[in-house]
Amino acid sequence: MLNPQNILITGASSGIGRALAIAYSKAGVNLFLCARNQENLQQTKTLCENLKANVYIKILDVCDQLASKKWLDEIEQEYSLDLVIANAGISAGTSQGTESFEQVQEIFNTNLNGVLNIIHPAIEKMLKRKNGQIAVISSLAGFRGLPSSPAYSASKSAVRVYCEGLRGNLQKFGIKVNAVCPGYVRSNMTAVNNFYMPFLMDTDKACDIIIKGLAKNKSRIAFPFALYFVVWLLTLISTKITDPLFAMLPSKSAMKK
Repeated sequence: MLNPQNILITGASSGIGRALAIAYSKAGVNLFLCARNQENLQQTKTLCENLKANVYIKILDVCDQLASKKWLDEIEQEYSLDLVIANAGISAGTSQGTESFEQVQEIFNTNLNGVLNIIHPAIEKMLKRKNGQIAVISSLAGFRGLPSSPAYSASKSAVRVYCEGLRGNLQKFGIKVNAVCPGYVRSNMTAVNNFYMPFLMDTDKACDIIIKGLAKNKSRIAFPFALYFVVWLLTLISTKITDPLFAMLPSKSAMKK
């Protein structure tokens, strides 16, 4: 969508979420931002207000379905959301050998249910006015189940595939849907990785790609291209070849108990 005026972004306290909020602020928009960390979210608010945006923040756990819907309903009483970016997500891996069931549950709850809890109340409103745009932040890790982070890659695969199906379903109602699939982007999430991250990208550059892709209503906004191409190619190769390769990938740290 070109020039959205009322924009909601989840997970806006840091990383891509904060960078997107700042980038859109330069157009003097109304921003509705949520996160769980009040101090960091307040910092985002200040940065965006300095760029002349009108900013409304909410301390919210997107895993809370009722609270998420209530927030969306409250916003829509005064503002019609043009663009909703479901960005909130968490990541963890198998550096301790395996993933605990608790870790798997938490990742799926945030990365999948947390997305659904936000986008579906928004879709209900957009259907009535036959206009709006939904963007979901997936990942290049969602193109193949990774032994180093099974739950993370599976959760990102789920939201990507759902998003791509939803796009075709909602198109006839005037609602645009976009799946955003970044590679490694500098953030708190990647800062804990103690291994080499190919094509590591700054958040500002990543946001520029995302914003341009959303303006053009691209179905899948995947980047950087070189890494995307490699990932896509590996999905075409026999698992007899790729399984040993993926098994050698370094593991991300598991969640602390």
